[in-house]
Amino acid sequence: MEAKTIKDIDENTWTTFKSYAAKNNIKLGNFFKTLVEEHKMNTEKFWEEILFGEKIITEKEAEVLMETSTSVRKEYGFRK
Repeated sequence: MEAKTIKDIDENTWTTFKSYAAKNNIKLGNFFKTLVEEHKMNTEKFWEEILFGEKIITEKEAEVLMETSTSVRKEYGFRK
């Protein structure tokens, strides 16, 4: 087994990480792997909710909003 290092982890965070692993009787490597998998799953779930979830405005409202923002940008010299 090869030892790896993680930069920029303060002592308090490292102590908390070790204590959570110890409380659950999990090796640090397995605990870290679980955290990474959980983060990946939560990130995917977050984007699924944004991309495929309930729409907050209708297609027509979105078109009007785009037209309005485009005209405001042109009027005040922002991106064209």
